[in-house]
Amino acid sequence: MSLDGASRARFNLDRAAVLLLDDTPLGMSILVQIITGLGAKTLYRCTSVEQAREVASTYELDLAIVDGMAPSGVGYDFVRWMRTEAKEPNCYTPVLITTAHTPASDVARARDCGGHIIIKKPIAPKVMLERILWVAKEGRPFLFSGSYVGPDRRFRNDGPPDGVGRRREDLIEKADDAVAESQPQPEARAVS
Repeated sequence: MSLDGASRARFNLDRAAVLLLDDTPLGMSILVQIITGLGAKTLYRCTSVEQAREVASTYELDLAIVDGMAPSGVGYDFVRWMRTEAKEPNCYTPVLITTAHTPASDVARARDCGGHIIIKKPIAPKVMLERILWVAKEGRPFLFSGSYVGPDRRFRNDGPPDGVGRRREDLIEKADDAVAESQPQPEARAVS
């Protein structure tokens, strides 16, 4: 989703309670500026996972923006805790994960801990708003399976690729074609 700069649509998070978790003063300052610029007034600024757990256990949250806190990755661990241990409704709170480094392993870790989406730093306010709106509109169902709790990790369901039907039907058709090819064909005779 991309926002049109010419759009007159206005978005305001003035009624949203937002948890911000970032252990660096500069990272926290930037997050606060972006989120307050979007209208949010109720911010819970946490610089440690312990503070964030206390907030998530005490207050009802509408949004969480969590830094992955590389290299230890305790931000990802907090999201997993939030999904499995926090009480309702906070266990379903949309979580945006921020990080300065996005190797495939960190993207997979963000997905597997139960985060909705990962945002690479530096963050532009427009990108943050686009991701918040995307999470609000997407409405992916929550899954509870094995060791994973969080939004469905599949982003779209396009069905099977073009030209491919159901697997069982394809196998039956291929078997029928093979049988037909293996049977001798009668020779055509010319009629005079």
